[in-house]
Amino acid sequence: MQQTGELKEISVRDLTGLRIGNAQDDQAKTGVTVLLFDKGAKVGVDVSGGGPASRETHLADPTTADNPINAIVLAGGSAYGLAAADGVMRYLEEHGIGYDTGYARVPLVCQSCIYDLGFGSASVRPDAAMGYEACEDAKANHPRSGNTGAGCGATVGKLCGMERASKSGLGIYAVRLGRLEMAAVVVVNALGDIFDPENGKKIAGLRSEDGSGFADTREELYKLSKRSDMFTGNTTIGAVITNGKFSKAEMNKIASMTRNAYARCINPVGTLADGDTIYAASVGDVEADINVAGTLAAQVMERAIANAIHAV
Repeated sequence: MQQTGELKEISVRDLTGLRIGNAQDDQAKTGVTVLLFDKGAKVGVDVSGGGPASRETHLADPTTADNPINAIVLAGGSAYGLAAADGVMRYLEEHGIGYDTGYARVPLVCQSCIYDLGFGSASVRPDAAMGYEACEDAKANHPRSGNTGAGCGATVGKLCGMERASKSGLGIYAVRLGRLEMAAVVVVNALGDIFDPENGKKIAGLRSEDGSGFADTREELYKLSKRSDMFTGNTTIGAVITNGKFSKAEMNKIASMTRNAYARCINPVGTLADGDTIYAASVGDVEADINVAGTLAAQVMERAIANAIHAV
């Protein structure tokens, strides 16, 4: 059933069954953002980057068991940051949340990480304690965009080194269309430049050598030799969450449609130097058309990407 009505901006806290928490080390410039699903969620995923640092993403594959996911974790620290999920699992186990195996409840937690080791301290990474702290913060459920959680160490436009990069962060945005609600949470840490989806204006990215404005990452990329080690340390990771009722297979399709937002806002995008990943989670039972939901998901993600820049 297609949702009708006026499109209205809402708070991400309006989505029943979703709580968001953050924890970070402000000195080391790294952190964790956790999405907790009180009653579980049908989750799909789209991975378009060449170097994802992830954990349990196969739980979102439509060919795997159709068990509800209990949390999605977004973190810094590259592959080291995957340890944050250990703390999330401990928190969920303590609260009796997880898949009942008969001997223990095993929380089902998907995670993706950005590479932020080149911005703050490379020796400090999100760990189990920080993951647990983010879950504690989710009790208050007062998420905000900017230099918080996994966005604490996010930067963009790094082709020519950190000295010419721009600061980014965590972006959040949510809307309601009729009864259908859709939210996006994203950590923008791209190799490429960032553009405002409303007017196409560049709002962050590679800075010019004299620092007076922006250079063009795509043009600089074309000047490179065939060496593949000239740029590392990127990845844009995010999730869209809806109260629409969809199967896991349908959520995979919505995740892939959401990728259009990355293409509209980030250029270049999905390179081998990125690990771009999008999760899509259903936490409700509102009947909705998948084409409407996928299109709306991309639109909401666009605004979340812009907020990740404007809020820092």
